[in-house]
Amino acid sequence: MSVATLSHITVRYGRRVALSDLDVEIPEGSVGLLGPNGAGKTTAIKALMGFVKPASGSAHVLGMDATRQAMHIRAQTGLMPEADCAFPMMTAVAMVAYAAELAGIPPAQALRRAHETLEYCGLGEARYRMVDGFSTGMKQRVKLAQALVHSPKLLFLDEPTNGLDPAGRDAMLRLIRDLSHDMGINVVLSTHLLPDVERTCDRVIVLRAGKLAAEGALSELKALGSAYVDVELRMPDDGFEAQVLRRGGAIVSHLGSHYRVRIPTDVEDAALFVFGCAEESGAQVRGLRPAARSLEDVFVEAIE
Repeated sequence: MSVATLSHITVRYGRRVALSDLDVEIPEGSVGLLGPNGAGKTTAIKALMGFVKPASGSAHVLGMDATRQAMHIRAQTGLMPEADCAFPMMTAVAMVAYAAELAGIPPAQALRRAHETLEYCGLGEARYRMVDGFSTGMKQRVKLAQALVHSPKLLFLDEPTNGLDPAGRDAMLRLIRDLSHDMGINVVLSTHLLPDVERTCDRVIVLRAGKLAAEGALSELKALGSAYVDVELRMPDDGFEAQVLRRGGAIVSHLGSHYRVRIPTDVEDAALFVFGCAEESGAQVRGLRPAARSLEDVFVEAIE
């Protein structure tokens, strides 16, 4: 079952096309929204929230039309934007309570929820401090609390780990994982950091130049597509690399005499392909083993 859909939607900013006839469903659960910079990830979220008007097509969230029912959608969804949204000279609890009131929650209840949500996000002891003086990691947690305080059915997170140190990033990802897998909140995580998606999401949607490049369950996408092998040569060999490329393969990574090779999809025997490249170039193969297909491999193939 889907929680949101983009139906043949096109969004333009002046002459620039941000989304081009994008047609995709966002299923329940945790979904990673991937793509290089400028692929249309943030615009897709804005279209679903009703912040931009499409030139054609439509967007629906929780069964509601994003153009005609945007306010109703925002009352049932949460958005953690990439940009800072802190008000100057306001405490964390006041800020989160204000977000709850904007969602239609009465003031007394909004304040109670703000305390509870900040505690959940790890800011219980800092809730009376001014947000201006918070670290980047603390500000990110305040943004998450604002998005959560009204108990949304669907949560949009736009680059939630931006600017975080390793410890802060790990804590944020554990929170996101808990929201989707333990609390049952549907999550759309927009990011360019593939490891973040692998830790928190079950499915991915990949955008390229405003169009759909790939979608599906992580496990399924990793199982499909090209095969990969790890090759060890006696010594580094430029001729071997050239032969791989000439025959339609690719060198995914290279460190010293160790190569990760992407095998062309029309090749049935990866070992024969590698030894053929080595024979033509005069390289000597010392080791060869299959390599697991990673999300990075899926992503690179999708945006090529």
